[in-house]
Amino acid sequence: MFWIENLAAVLGVLSVWLMARQKPLAWPVGFAMVVLYAVVFFEARLYSETLLQAVYAVLQAYGWWRWLRGGNAAHGALPVTTLRTPLVLRDLGIGLVLTAALGAFMHLKTNAQMPWLDAALTGFSLVGQYWMANKRLQCWPLWIVLDVAYVGMFWAAGLMTTALLYAGFVGLALYGWRQWRAAR
Repeated sequence: MFWIENLAAVLGVLSVWLMARQKPLAWPVGFAMVVLYAVVFFEARLYSETLLQAVYAVLQAYGWWRWLRGGNAAHGALPVTTLRTPLVLRDLGIGLVLTAALGAFMHLKTNAQMPWLDAALTGFSLVGQYWMANKRLQCWPLWIVLDVAYVGMFWAAGLMTTALLYAGFVGLALYGWRQWRAAR
């Protein structure tokens, strides 16, 4: 598993760096990363994270399409935009509902290591990934908060390479936030 985790980490750094630079190649690189991490997280009994990787695989295709076509074949590249507060609150509410449902299931029906924390990070990561696929500026501050929490969870789960990767993601998220703000 060690080599798979390391390769996934390298692909993760490359993918997030490409995202921050608004390069569509980030999406296929991210796809390779999530496939590898699905294996790593399953072995670590982080089942919500395993499910998240499966959903991320689909979101990688969606994000690539959105960034290349702007959601419409007639349009060019998708611009960076900011969500209005009611939509931010709606989406964060969806993340909370996903957290409660997934956390309860993982707590009651599996031997997951950290069912509630894993579920919370999964639920809100889905929101962050959706925002990123649609180039919403708010994705970056959300990723900063999530990445800090992920460092602790992965460290506690014994996934040291992944914990270090997510510590690096904090810096990359700050970089991405700055890049996207400048692009608006």
